[in-house]
Amino acid sequence: MATVLSGEWDYIICGAGTAGCVLANRLTANPKNRVLLIEAGTKDDWIWFHIPVGYLFAIGNPRADWMFKTEPEAGLNGRSLVYPRGKVIGGSSAINAMIVMRGQAADYDHWRQLGLTGWGWDDVKPIFKGVEDHFLGASEHHGAGGEWRVEAPRVRWDLLDRVREAATQMGIPAIDDFNTGDNEGAAYFHVNQKKGLRWSSARGFLKPVIDKRDNLEVLSGAVVERLTIDGGRITGVELRRGGETLVARSVGEVILASGSVGSTQILELSGIGRGEVLGRHGIPVALDKPGVGENLQDHLQLRAIYKIDGVKTLNETYHNLMKRAWMGMEYALFRSGPLTMAPSQLGIFTRSDPSQERANIQFHIQPLSLDKFGEPLHRFPAFTAAACNLRPTSRGSIHIRSADFADKPVIAPNYLATEEDRLVAADCIRQTRRLVSQPALAPYHPQEYLPGPSVGDDPESLAKAAGDIGTTIFHPVGTAKMGLRSDPTAVVDERLRVIGIDGLRVVDASVMPTITSGNTNTPTLMIAEKGSRMIIEDGRR
Repeated sequence: MATVLSGEWDYIICGAGTAGCVLANRLTANPKNRVLLIEAGTKDDWIWFHIPVGYLFAIGNPRADWMFKTEPEAGLNGRSLVYPRGKVIGGSSAINAMIVMRGQAADYDHWRQLGLTGWGWDDVKPIFKGVEDHFLGASEHHGAGGEWRVEAPRVRWDLLDRVREAATQMGIPAIDDFNTGDNEGAAYFHVNQKKGLRWSSARGFLKPVIDKRDNLEVLSGAVVERLTIDGGRITGVELRRGGETLVARSVGEVILASGSVGSTQILELSGIGRGEVLGRHGIPVALDKPGVGENLQDHLQLRAIYKIDGVKTLNETYHNLMKRAWMGMEYALFRSGPLTMAPSQLGIFTRSDPSQERANIQFHIQPLSLDKFGEPLHRFPAFTAAACNLRPTSRGSIHIRSADFADKPVIAPNYLATEEDRLVAADCIRQTRRLVSQPALAPYHPQEYLPGPSVGDDPESLAKAAGDIGTTIFHPVGTAKMGLRSDPTAVVDERLRVIGIDGLRVVDASVMPTITSGNTNTPTLMIAEKGSRMIIEDGRR
């Protein structure tokens, strides 16, 4: 029998990740609001949640990662991919690449053109600025004094300088800032760090208030299994913690902030979703919403690797005990050096072919190489140039595997399912080869290791190679998409309210109708900030 938690909450937030920490901060600013924040993961009290390079140890570790996997993907020649998602206070912002990327102004103007009032670039840019504490200070494009700390990288590599020069030699401009609304160009990524430590959503938004606001209660290690519903309204949540089933009651709203995977699971387990999916698992339909779990979009990166010589990479440093010891000393003494590295340091945004209206591919350049995260770096010096299609046309899905929350969901991204995506993938490999062939890199004698010189330049060979080397860059969005109430596939409206039932919102990356042109963590934070304002406004009515 379930135990009912004493009291009632004005807001119950399911998920203490990037979005959930922002929501908890904003909604508890009013002491009259009693807020319960529920997180399935643990506290972020492990050292590798804070040292930036800790992503190497957190991804693929059940202490920090949900350890999801995709189904075998036809577009990836039958391969299944690991699908990391943060399982900790701070969510994926505690294990991600720390790259600060808003996307392009046209991404948000497209949302506005879909009829989503208030989501155009001119609407969201002030929100991005308002949450920032940017190392460049307050300006036309950036803010200062906010909770979201943004800094420049604290390590440099000669190799990356030369790759940036190679980009300019192929006509891509060198720029200083990707976050002005047009990110076409080559620049070093700005990162969510503060003085050499990772700056997660938990550090920025939750920890400063958790011990100061009596109206905020945080339950970690608690899995939300389903929503409770009465008369067409969400009344609370049922959760499991330490083997005990608990019920928390809401007199206001329940807010799902568990991401494109977790929020989808909670909706479907609660009977909100596509009727045929629910029926397959014996779940009574509370609200037939065919869009739940559909519209999955992700950035597929094509990780090309080049062996080089004559310039330092992290590979040889990693395998030298003395150099590794110095890396630790440099970090301990100065909070600088390779231990502060994001997975990628240099970015390049460009067009896969001249017909594209704006940059549609992104390169993540790394002065290292490895077979996959969680495995050792290669013993030969090399760098990685990973290109991804920023606006894929393929659409996948995420659905529950059974009526048991403990069963991991069926994740089917459906990569490279469209001819357009296969053509862009082929062009990505061509552009990578063109980049590496520029004079700036000639002194290092780059040799293609992946996909390999035996792969020809014809579209069929390149598309197959893309399937062989493609992997997720961890940006799943869209499974509870925002749309007009007249759209039968929309899950939430422009105020992030679930259409067709009262007292429920979704506020996370799953509401994106189309994926943004770049890394998705900062856009998710913007959605949470904007969502919190909507919730507060609606609560006053």
